[in-house]
Amino acid sequence: MPSKHLVDPQLVPLIEQLPGFSLGLAGLDDVRAMMIAMGEAGRGPPADDVVVTERRVPGPSGAPEVRVLVSSPKDPGVGRPGILHIHGGGYVLGSAEMTLETDAAYARAFGAVTVSVDYRLAPETPHPGPVEDCHAALKWLHANAAALGVDVGRIVVTGESAGGGLAAALVLLARDRGEIPIAFQHLIFPMLDDRTVTAENASPFHGQFLWTRSDNRFGWASLLAAEPGSPDVSHYAAPARAPDLSGLPPTFISCGALDLFLEEDMEYARRLIRAGVPTELHIYPGAPHGFMFVADAEVTRAYARDSMAALDKALR
Repeated sequence: MPSKHLVDPQLVPLIEQLPGFSLGLAGLDDVRAMMIAMGEAGRGPPADDVVVTERRVPGPSGAPEVRVLVSSPKDPGVGRPGILHIHGGGYVLGSAEMTLETDAAYARAFGAVTVSVDYRLAPETPHPGPVEDCHAALKWLHANAAALGVDVGRIVVTGESAGGGLAAALVLLARDRGEIPIAFQHLIFPMLDDRTVTAENASPFHGQFLWTRSDNRFGWASLLAAEPGSPDVSHYAAPARAPDLSGLPPTFISCGALDLFLEEDMEYARRLIRAGVPTELHIYPGAPHGFMFVADAEVTRAYARDSMAALDKALR
């Protein structure tokens, strides 16, 4: 059932102007190149009050080094928040550069040092490669906190879409390995549950724009190297499958009301609350996946206000 009539009018140009594509193995490199070109064209000039450094950090055992981009306030400091930022792209697209403008905003607003992770992409690198790359970057951030001016008691993990799914998976992994304390998880329309692909009673209003059901099937099949919905999928790949959410850090989750991930995100928030995890959930009416690309829309400003307020509270 078409859902364009439900889209916030200020967001309609987004769904009309963005180029349409259907993800698959054929043409994947072209889509990746198109995303890089669009990102470079839309990215503003480097911030003169933020320093961005490219680093190569030790990767998972037997795997290559992990490339990260470290965004820090230009003025030196100590006791800063540390934010590990994981980019989106359905597990198959994207790069660390995608988060640079947001990372600069975190540096200005909170004095934070943000590490953006260039994890390996599926299908070339299926699970557990991507989440282990993110864990390697988290270990590096924690081990080098003093040199970076970061307070190890104020490390946050954040991500959008597939990056939000990897962030949630990473926080589960950190809890279970017991090595690195996470103060807060900040999940923006996170991609959490491969079983959404096979849901028989799916809403007809979700997933029509920007990230569709066919895209979702391809993303999950690429990450899992198997058909989504199989019974033996690890919860470190699909966090919604975790049997126990207790002991996780306070959590912020936001999602658009027309996003394909809406119901899995709401269910994850419900389970977190039931497990005793302080959880803040925001749903934005009329908003499809990636709605914040329309920066001046009222719904985007509401999301930005809520997101930054949650981080400010957590980092204080």
